[in-house]
Amino acid sequence: MRAMWKGSVSFGLVSIPIQLYAATENKNVSLRQVHEADGGRIQYKRFCTVDGQEVPYAEIAKGYELPDGEMVVLTDADLAELPLSTQRTIDVLEFVPLESIDPIQFDKTYYLEPQKNAVKPYLVLRDALQKASHVAVAKVAVRQRESLALLRVHGDVLVMTTMLWPDEVRTPDFPFLREDPPQVRPQELTMAGSLIDSLAEPVFESEKYSDHYRETLEAMIEAKVAGNETAKPGAVGAKADVLDLMAALEASVSAAKKTRKPVKAADTGEGEGTGESKAAAKKPATRTRRPKSA
Repeated sequence: MRAMWKGSVSFGLVSIPIQLYAATENKNVSLRQVHEADGGRIQYKRFCTVDGQEVPYAEIAKGYELPDGEMVVLTDADLAELPLSTQRTIDVLEFVPLESIDPIQFDKTYYLEPQKNAVKPYLVLRDALQKASHVAVAKVAVRQRESLALLRVHGDVLVMTTMLWPDEVRTPDFPFLREDPPQVRPQELTMAGSLIDSLAEPVFESEKYSDHYRETLEAMIEAKVAGNETAKPGAVGAKADVLDLMAALEASVSAAKKTRKPVKAADTGEGEGTGESKAAAKKPATRTRRPKSA
């Protein structure tokens, strides 16, 4: 595993430098979108819906769309000004029983590894949590997003699970909840209880379950490989048409002539552009109005 984040756990006056690792990984079989006829990969390009031009990644900002369709543009400089008080710190707020937290708020889980000079306080917190049968509720900022989190003991290490904010959990609003409920007979409830008892186990053992779909998909891929049912796409952008090649060459020559600097720019008076300031003044978040559709 590779550390994805470095910071510290802070509770009271104690600070424990740690490294964060993703505790889970996605085992789904990765499938690409391809052309069925020849196996060529399907590619997508980022382009602007206003001018139709392809946009390089360096020129892409973030935008918040208003109800009327206007866009508030937020640059990296704008986002850097937002306060993240818990940046690089897992700030412990309180300790509560794990049963008091509804699992619906759980998001992603990470392992915490102590840095070399912090093993002892790490073990103190780990053992104290285990002895108290409590979890620590904290705030943390990961990837420019502040989240609630809980710290608990898993095996011999501390793990952190980020949590959704309360307003991110939807309230169920289904018609049947507002209707008079049908009468449930005692016999039906007893039968349901018997079914639960017949399938009940003292503990959950996840190892006895497996992803049958993934196993079958992997077997299918292996069978196709063994049967030589694979496609070898041709070189990307290869052109057999001579006319297309000539057109590309002519366009390249034309573009080169436009960008080439004149040899004696001073004599002709050419070559002096209007120029732009090297250090552009910082701009606040701007609103851009989308062109009205025809």
